[in-house]
Amino acid sequence: MVRKLSGTNKKDILSLEFSELENEILKLAEPKFRAKQIFDWLHVKRVSDFGAMTNLSAQFRERISSLFCIKSLFALKRLASEQDNTVKYLYELDDNNRIETVMMEYEHGTSLCISTQVGCRMGCRFCASTIAGFKRNLSPSEMLLQVYETERLEGKKVQSLVLMGIGEPLDNFDNVVKFLKILSDERGKNLSLRHVSISTCGIVPKIDELARLKLGVTLSVSLHAGNDRTRSEIMPVNNKYNIGELIDACKRYFDKTGRRISYEYAVIDGVNDRKKNAAELYSLLGGQNCHINIIPVNKIKERSFTSDRKSANQFKKYLESFGMNATVRRTLGSDINAACGQLRREYEV
Repeated sequence: MVRKLSGTNKKDILSLEFSELENEILKLAEPKFRAKQIFDWLHVKRVSDFGAMTNLSAQFRERISSLFCIKSLFALKRLASEQDNTVKYLYELDDNNRIETVMMEYEHGTSLCISTQVGCRMGCRFCASTIAGFKRNLSPSEMLLQVYETERLEGKKVQSLVLMGIGEPLDNFDNVVKFLKILSDERGKNLSLRHVSISTCGIVPKIDELARLKLGVTLSVSLHAGNDRTRSEIMPVNNKYNIGELIDACKRYFDKTGRRISYEYAVIDGVNDRKKNAAELYSLLGGQNCHINIIPVNKIKERSFTSDRKSANQFKKYLESFGMNATVRRTLGSDINAACGQLRREYEV
């Protein structure tokens, strides 16, 4: 199915921060309060058509619809786990590209994992998202719509958010920051950024830039190895920003923000799962205010990497023997391949 592009050559109004929307309204010689009305329609009532903005005159609605577009997502496929309440969506964008979004239920509430790019250029060897390569960045509106549309379809409110789906968030830095500012605006969704986690493979300059912004987000760093040789083999980004540079950036992030770093560690049988690997992590991270999140690696058909919860739990014991703070990530939606990238690959192969 080919869908018509919405609002080609028009400004993407959902991607405008409130101050930007105010400026656009002033350019039209309209009073500033119109911006608050429109922002409310877009981010609270979440209408998809300017015609629904009934407290604006018909003439003004027609005028703004000629200048701006309201982007949309199309739910191409929905998978619901029979093991837990995890739900996975394959969304189609206006240009027919596809992304994935996963809603998960925890004791503390509903969490959403969103994509930030179509594909990924980082090349991590155990990840399905990077196999087809990078196509483009997502706009702030396309990230917001994953939240808004999934909330609408599921009838649930998102209490926390992880930018851990398809793509490297810090490789789409400006759009991600703009998205977070719109998401946390008290006139809209008003989600506290303390409930947002950004996952990164380690783009050091952007970690420092994020620290300077002091947004309050949690930084979740995909580490996956305690030495440069192993990490470079499975994560090409390490050839540009090695482990020493990455850990120094994480320490600077903590010093500037006071936010504890979470290190992701995907256990891969025969690659990084031995006690000596745990000892390397202790040498690297010992004494740092951090948490290690151990993950059984997701099986994908294009790769030979494997592990299971038994391997992950054994590695946790190794780390605990060194006095380190570690948990094994709870596996959700395993019967629907809830790890991002796999459903999109099935549709595009």
